Amino acid sequence: MTYVTKEKLFSREWFKAYALILVGSFILAAGFVLFIDPHRIAPGGVYGIGIIVHYLTKGMFSWAPDGFPIGTVGLLLNIPLTIIGIRVLGPMFGIKTVVGFVLSSVFIDTLHLWLGYDPLVDDMLLSSIFGGVLIGFGLGLIFKSKATSGGSDIIAMVIAKYTRLPLGQLMIYVDSTIVLLALVAFQDWKIPLYSWVVIYVTGKVIDMTIQGVSYDKALFIITDRHEEVKNKIINDIERGGTIINVQGMYTGHDKKMIFTNVSRREVHMLKDYIQQIDPNAFITVIDANEILGNGFKPLNDSM
Repeated sequence: MTYVTKEKLFSREWFKAYALILVGSFILAAGFVLFIDPHRIAPGGVYGIGIIVHYLTKGMFSWAPDGFPIGTVGLLLNIPLTIIGIRVLGPMFGIKTVVGFVLSSVFIDTLHLWLGYDPLVDDMLLSSIFGGVLIGFGLGLIFKSKATSGGSDIIAMVIAKYTRLPLGQLMIYVDSTIVLLALVAFQDWKIPLYSWVVIYVTGKVIDMTIQGVSYDKALFIITDRHEEVKNKIINDIERGGTIINVQGMYTGHDKKMIFTNVSRREVHMLKDYIQQIDPNAFITVIDANEILGNGFKPLNDSM
């Protein structure tokens, strides 16, 4: 998988990609500064390490009495990690990834200069949830630009190359190791527990940001009255679908299965109709995170 893209300079796609990186980096930084950093929560990644270093170096430098700047630590870690990633994995990390982690580091340190290190709210659970939402949303925008967040992602990719372990599993291991380092550094069990809350919320919001929030459903319908159901879908609900030849596993009888995508409201209309004409029908309803194509979200909107 490559993240190196070739948008034409100053084209519409180029401006859109870098606008996503700019806005995403700022939102990510705001999540850290307003909610995460002040409570010493370290939710993995290079900025999690930055938070640990920041609080451990408090009072050590006259030019940084509050501790070594978090964004600067993240930047100092991201630069060699990106170089290692390029040497080991090849040119998977384009200029947009570099722009993303540079902007994030600059925004974090700049916001700390303006706002200090006091939390927006004192409640750690609220801070974990809302911080995770902002960080996840910011990362989601960065990922939509076809960039990566760098940091622990690169470490996991390098380990995956030599161990063949699943990348997602390794990313959890890497971030969890950083979380446990925070436990050792701060000697407070609340830190890793709230950090895992942030990691969970961040992951969910990243998925929502990339895939979009959808109330659409995918239906698999097996019925002996498939022609009537087909007409209902096409003429009344005004949706399309696909008829698939299937065979019953138990009976061995040949049947027709209808696959279609509808809105949440249309699911109930269709279920009520099928119940009236064929109470023995079999219906599977699945949440569809994203449906692209005619009648739903245009395909080019996902790019």
